[in-house]
Amino acid sequence: MMQEEQPLQVARCTKIINPNSEDAKYVINVKQMAKFVVGLGDKVSPADIEEGMHVGVDRTKYQIQIPLPPKIDPSVTMMTVEEKPDVTYNDVGGCKEQIEKMREVVELPMLHPEKFVKLGIDPPKGVLCNGPPGTGKTLLARAVANRTDACFIRVIGSELVQKYVGEGARMVRELFQMARSKKACIVFFDEVDVIGGARFDDGVGGDNEVQRTMLEIVNQLDGFDARGNIKVLMVTNRPDTLDPALLRPGRLDRKVEFGLPDLESRTQIFKIHTRTMNCERDIRFELLARLCPNSTGADIRSVCTEAGMYAIRARRKTVTEKDFLDAVNKVIKGYQKFSATPKYMVYN
Repeated sequence: MMQEEQPLQVARCTKIINPNSEDAKYVINVKQMAKFVVGLGDKVSPADIEEGMHVGVDRTKYQIQIPLPPKIDPSVTMMTVEEKPDVTYNDVGGCKEQIEKMREVVELPMLHPEKFVKLGIDPPKGVLCNGPPGTGKTLLARAVANRTDACFIRVIGSELVQKYVGEGARMVRELFQMARSKKACIVFFDEVDVIGGARFDDGVGGDNEVQRTMLEIVNQLDGFDARGNIKVLMVTNRPDTLDPALLRPGRLDRKVEFGLPDLESRTQIFKIHTRTMNCERDIRFELLARLCPNSTGADIRSVCTEAGMYAIRARRKTVTEKDFLDAVNKVIKGYQKFSATPKYMVYN
């Protein structure tokens, strides 16, 4: 019996004629062939079939045999982050204001939607985080995902740049379609300047495809309801290159700027990174923080790692204050020429 069973063909049910009567007919569209008006097979009930869905039809009478799930590209499905990120707000040093702004936009509408209904305002749809590299933008987005039980979809800008015309735009459509099917969802675009750059004509048409992808994102941001549980977070360190159409209020309502951490924040970041380290008792973290002016959170993390490396080199089991001072000299002073912070501070 298994061998005699014929393979089914995939078609799209475009219209239902007399939907509620006994002799309902279905208009199906078989790709590259034609349209047919068909009936249902024995194993399908009329309640299973809706307009616009994919169905499996047999190859002789084209009767509908099975409803199929919506088609979503596997590369889009792969973007969902299954397990929750293990970063909490306590792991984000400094950035108190930024955390507050992000929580208002993302957490409040998801956890207390009734507050917005009472006031009669729409919650903000999206947030743009900007600031020099290493100031904790992506880290904060992961902490937000940890707090809400929302599905977290992480999209890196360059994944949406595809070879063929219309591919990137199709991926964006499927991405938001997948987001709508979830109960609550955070769509996180990392390095959005790859696709969100301002439109221009270079005469060759090389950038057209990227611009189409960006316009599709702009359309999708307009299309969904602000009260729907989709929140869009975008991260970039070059906000000046982004297209004004993407930045207007109503699409990205909030702009959260991440600056360099101040002295207190730097001390806090040192404490966060040395929390799990085997350090000597009374290390003066404030002194170390003073020795790292204009450094980002990523620089301070690097200092902690280097201090550990000095301890390993000396075959000690604890990290001393001298290791930290050596590491500050090496990372902050020695790697000064590699630092991109002054260059990026201009844009923010």
